[in-house]
Amino acid sequence: MYERIVCLTEETTEALYLMEEEWRIVGISGFTVRPPRARKEKPKVSAFTTAKIDQILELDPDLVLGFSDIQADIAAELIRRGVEVHVFNHRSVADIFRMIRTLGAMIGCEGKGVALAADLEKGLAHVRAGSDALVYRPRVYFEEWYDPLISGIRWVSELIGQAGGDDCFPELASSSLAKGRIIADPLEVVRRSPEIIFGSWCGRKFQKNKLIERPGWSEIPAVQTGDIYEIKSPVILQPGPAALTDGVVQIHEIIRGWVERQERRGS
Repeated sequence: MYERIVCLTEETTEALYLMEEEWRIVGISGFTVRPPRARKEKPKVSAFTTAKIDQILELDPDLVLGFSDIQADIAAELIRRGVEVHVFNHRSVADIFRMIRTLGAMIGCEGKGVALAADLEKGLAHVRAGSDALVYRPRVYFEEWYDPLISGIRWVSELIGQAGGDDCFPELASSSLAKGRIIADPLEVVRRSPEIIFGSWCGRKFQKNKLIERPGWSEIPAVQTGDIYEIKSPVILQPGPAALTDGVVQIHEIIRGWVERQERRGS
């Protein structure tokens, strides 16, 4: 049974805390903000694409958990140094649930993983029920990065749909790599005419003015109505419990408010 775990990304840390198995964690990512107590209790030994290998080794972990090809170099170095590593590659909502259940099973707490996934699914079902009651589905543009423009990250695209909107770039969601989700022509966003825009710039503060000042973007309905919102990266770009709770709820509340305003204008 794994009793000394290093989590290189936030979602496994949050999942273990929610399972009340945080005692196993001996190191976390420096980007971890959920839960807040984790930053106070656990040493920070990695960023996202880099890690303090020697500090990780000093913690004597029996398991290191990572995410995706982006952390492949870290994983490879740890494996060469004799550390057991498991790298998840969860890109969709279904994958997030699978990651949680798998993590529970890996630490000998299969029931806790199943129970956590079930609780999160109940919350998501509540959001879907609210979305089904909406009389209109707005076109939504989600911007993950600004130079170049990147959109379409799969779990976000799916959560926009479950929250009551239609992603303007659903075709990009099939690409697991950021380079496959680049919007080469910024005017393509104008042509797709989003009614709501969400920005989450990978940990950087979203700057609304930079977006609305782009050539031609004044024609976008969302720009004209001011329906441009920041979704903090820790609650939507983390493919874990945060996105399935605070992230999707925030998106849904904004969409619901937008729909209600359209109804009032039409009455």
